[in-house]
Amino acid sequence: VQLVESGGGLVQPGGPLRLSCPASGFTFIPYAMNWVRQPPGKGLGWVSFINSEGVETSYVGSVKGRFTISRDNAKNTLYLQLNSLNTEDTAMYYCVKDPFNGAVSSAGTQVTVSS
Repeated sequence: VQLVESGGGLVQPGGPLRLSCPASGFTFIPYAMNWVRQPPGKGLGWVSFINSEGVETSYVGSVKGRFTISRDNAKNTLYLQLNSLNTEDTAMYYCVKDPFNGAVSSAGTQVTVSS
């Protein structure tokens, strides 16, 4: 199983980013997927879920209306569109297969929101 997150970076408050997570080493289509994040000095927290078909999604309350999860099963890739970013969104972001068991095994991508 290989998940490689990318797309993070330094962005000003209010700005957007788009994270990508191409998957390999397993059959992507049957699996629901999640994005989770770890802010500096804090534990991992669930951010968003998408089912295998990409029609059912859910979000933690703090990002609802600002973040959009999606997937392209033809490309075996998971995405997270981040809009209206604020400093509290600063974190390392990870994609994980469902169910999220509290641990990650990929490198993640750093999102830093700062003016």
